[in-house]
Amino acid sequence: MASNLDKLYDKITDYDKIAIRYNVKIEGPALKPEEDPEVVDILPQEEGTLRTIALDVLYGDKDKCDEDTAKALEAGEDPLTLINNGLMKGMDGVSALYTKGEFFLPDLMLAGDAMMSGVALCEDKLGHKADTKAPVVCCAVEGDPHDIGKNLILMFLNANGYDAIDLGRDVPSVDVVKAVEENKPALVTATALMTTTMTAFGKIVALLQEAGIDTPVGCGGGAVRRDFVEETPQTFYGVEAYHVPKLADAIVDDGKTWEDIRNEYADIVGEYVAAYS
Repeated sequence: MASNLDKLYDKITDYDKIAIRYNVKIEGPALKPEEDPEVVDILPQEEGTLRTIALDVLYGDKDKCDEDTAKALEAGEDPLTLINNGLMKGMDGVSALYTKGEFFLPDLMLAGDAMMSGVALCEDKLGHKADTKAPVVCCAVEGDPHDIGKNLILMFLNANGYDAIDLGRDVPSVDVVKAVEENKPALVTATALMTTTMTAFGKIVALLQEAGIDTPVGCGGGAVRRDFVEETPQTFYGVEAYHVPKLADAIVDDGKTWEDIRNEYADIVGEYVAAYS
């Protein structure tokens, strides 16, 4: 005779008897990530190496991405083609789903790790780093140990063809300026989570101006407000990490200044932004 525990086990493993969330029952099963209409337009459609690698990134499978990228390189595939039309297309799909709120931070970070690992394999084959649009210096400011926002910015910049230079967290303001002098970036991004550390934005700008450097500084973070940021010249308030590549494009491709970005933020990122309404 079956015990009560056995009966319970039979009940919870009979999937026909498990409650289905009402919205799934009404709307049907969720689409696979690669079936999302926006992602369909981004990913390579022809079955083959590029689509396989893009899907590896989309699913955040670093081991499989490494394996498939290595096989493609051994078969004589062009490393730059694998980067631009495989790895980055997968990350573009991830970015689209993250922007829509269908992917979340863990999805983004796993995909970013997969993409960057594949890129490293391709660069090893090339014998040098792939060409990038421009360098961007990124940091979490002095005194602030919180770097999730900075790490997200790095992922989005790398996925969009920028050389994102990671200074790390709790970075002294003088070190930020040294990095700017050495790398001559198109943009500096500075993040702060705490109200006690966001005063570093003004210190960074003061040191830059003292050195005669007018590079725009994008500032953001959990406790940061637009009005606080805009008390300091040469800065603009960044709302979302995924906006940064579009803002960098505006600087690199269109010659936008920090003042232009303040005035045209919503138009540049292509969406309604409450902070700039």
